[in-house]
Amino acid sequence: MLMKFFRLLKILRVTLRYGIDEIALSGLKVPRALQLLEAVMFWRDLSAPRGERLRKALEELGPIFVKFGQVLSTRRDLMPPDIAEELSLLQDRVPSFDPELAIAQIKKSLGAHPDELFASFERQPVASASIAQVHFATLKDGREVAVKVLRPGMKDTIDKDIALMQVAAGWLETLWADGKRLKPREVVGEFDKYLHDELDLMREAANASQLRRNFANSDLLLVPEMHWDYCSPSVIVMERMHGIPISQIERLREAGVDMGKLSRDGVTIFFTQVFRDGFFHADMHPGNILVSTRPETFGRYIALDFGIVGTLNDFDKDYLSQNFLAFFQRDYKRVAEAHIESGWAPKDTRVDELEAAVRACCEPIFDRPLRDISFGQVLLRLFQTSRRFNVEVQPQLVLLQKTLLNIEGLGRQLDPDLDLWKTAKPFLERWMSEQVGWRGLKQKLAAEAPRYSHIFPQLPRLAHQALTRLSEEKDDQKVLLAMLEEQRKTNLLLRTIIFFGAGLISGLIIAQILFRHYVH
Repeated sequence: MLMKFFRLLKILRVTLRYGIDEIALSGLKVPRALQLLEAVMFWRDLSAPRGERLRKALEELGPIFVKFGQVLSTRRDLMPPDIAEELSLLQDRVPSFDPELAIAQIKKSLGAHPDELFASFERQPVASASIAQVHFATLKDGREVAVKVLRPGMKDTIDKDIALMQVAAGWLETLWADGKRLKPREVVGEFDKYLHDELDLMREAANASQLRRNFANSDLLLVPEMHWDYCSPSVIVMERMHGIPISQIERLREAGVDMGKLSRDGVTIFFTQVFRDGFFHADMHPGNILVSTRPETFGRYIALDFGIVGTLNDFDKDYLSQNFLAFFQRDYKRVAEAHIESGWAPKDTRVDELEAAVRACCEPIFDRPLRDISFGQVLLRLFQTSRRFNVEVQPQLVLLQKTLLNIEGLGRQLDPDLDLWKTAKPFLERWMSEQVGWRGLKQKLAAEAPRYSHIFPQLPRLAHQALTRLSEEKDDQKVLLAMLEEQRKTNLLLRTIIFFGAGLISGLIIAQILFRHYVH
């Protein structure tokens, strides 16, 4: 309890130092509170932009708050553009933890000391982030591996900070004029789930395995192989990858990498993951991407860190195909109708108003050179439009938008002349043909063929059974009708007997009464 109190004091101190209270209070339902605060805290220098102050505050509060800022930067449907842009600059700048703690974690999780498990184990970590850190090692068969170890005590730290965030979110929702629309408690709840998912490294290993299988025959992307015998929820061991970080542009050029091809390959990899597989790496910032320098795989992308992935179901793909097709044909009315039909826009939304707003977002891009078009910026404007019309933004599409922004920014850094639309359009047109055209029908029939192959031989027997049941049902119906007729006759006979018996008894009683009357 005492530690929680001191943690709260630190949060309050950092909040006041960077003027985060001023950012929050600017939207209060009681504006005079802000004036009072400014008078009391007159000594503070709040000349820096609010987004920069918020970013620095989160960095000072530590890794969990840095992660929270990173998640907020993806929710551009909720955050003002200037704050979202600044938060996107947040990086995990976390000191490594004691190697002895990492060794203890490995021993606890895998049941043996690293010196017994591996031929060699490097004590000094090569990378450190808020959730885990990485050590290089060599298996006893000579294969080089990377060992990812969960940071000790993370669950308790996360639970304590999340509890404080929930309290702050409740205050914001109550006091802030825009609080209910921004749903701060739901955002914190989403972040809580996201963090606890990252605490299970087996989930990350499974994501990597799926992505590796999807690109098994590709000459574009390399994904490290997981060594499952050495994996647990707090330790995973994977193939060590050799390459140059993609952010080191000069080293890539000196190595002879074709930068134009590299940028185009990045776009192709992204759209392949999204539209072919419906399963995409959703944390593709430069720190998680290398470029292979080995002769046999030279120039290929290497993906790392699979804690965050996005998935799209058939409904999402159908929604995207309709929207992309409508965009290419400039059919903005169809875009508006697709949003309303999907239920993401309220049913009472006027189609013509939403159509006009979408047109205002998209029409200007068609009259500019393709190289000047930013796919990501178009999506950002669409998200801002969706906020105005209370469109319910789906989490998987927010991840998609965030990843597309990363890819586009990375691609333009590698090749300033990158034409994202020119690179993506043939892929998208081919994919849409496969989804809604004749090729799509053939592929779907082929995919369903294994199921149908079991059903077709059974059709004669099933048809015979159905006809037999129908015949039996008709026979049963005849029997039932006959029984009903017999029941009707029986009921009629019973009524006759009852009426006759009642009349007979009544007659006897009346005769007895008359007989006695005449006798007396």
